[in-house]
Amino acid sequence: MPDPGRDQDPTAALQRVLATLSYLLTRSRAHERQATAAGVTAARSDLWLLMTLEECGGISRVGDLAAMLMVEPPHVTRQISQLAAQDLVERTPDSLDRRARQVAITPHGRAVLKRLQETVQASLHEVLAGFDDADIATTVAVLNHLVAWARHKHAEEDREQGRGE
Repeated sequence: MPDPGRDQDPTAALQRVLATLSYLLTRSRAHERQATAAGVTAARSDLWLLMTLEECGGISRVGDLAAMLMVEPPHVTRQISQLAAQDLVERTPDSLDRRARQVAITPHGRAVLKRLQETVQASLHEVLAGFDDADIATTVAVLNHLVAWARHKHAEEDREQGRGE
């Protein structure tokens, strides 16, 4: 495993630590441990869709969800069918377009998501106990900036390839 702190250049060090953290956090075993601790059986991608839906206020169009998740709409449509079968989401009429449908997170979906988030946050509290809130807030700001950049870059590439709005 590479040492994330070995580079003297701060940008190179950040790149290495982000790559390492991404690898470690997206391991199937890491999700399984967290899900088991929270009593959750949903797959990692299902929980990501639920988190994205929750960020949208709990309801969204499929196309908007796909754009936020940076995947094609048919992928989201299939996943929504699986989530609906588990009572994690439901399809609802779109108030602006009667032909369209929206997806809403169900109370059960919110409860599942909340249990997992509480478990993960408890672990983070434990791990970050020695850090001051200002340092954590700065880290959050830097990471949010990187997320916004990545989403913008993805949307820009889609537009260039004729796949976006």
